Amino acid sequence: MDNATAEDIKRHFSVVAEGLRSDIRLVIEGLAANTDRLDGIEVRLDRVDVRLDRVDVRLDRVEVRLDGVEVRLDGVDTQLGAMRTEFGELKTRIGPLISRS
Repeated sequence: MDNATAEDIKRHFSVVAEGLRSDIRLVIEGLAANTDRLDGIEVRLDRVDVRLDRVDVRLDRVEVRLDGVEVRLDGVDTQLGAMRTEFGELKTRIGPLISRS
């Protein structure tokens, strides 16, 4: 191989290497942009997570309150059943009195 051929090969590889460097820079810039976007998404997801935790706490409180309402309604249902029984007994006792009149 003569000197001219070696110089041509060097120049060719130098051009190819510069093209590779340029491509590598573009890839690195794209990765950096994606990393920045992912960081922003992570921050937003953290905020959503905090909000969901707050909603979860509020729902737990609502559930506790609903349990209390359910207990109270059970009590009302029991009282209503007792009143129906008493009303039935009164109706049974008063019925003959009304028939006599």
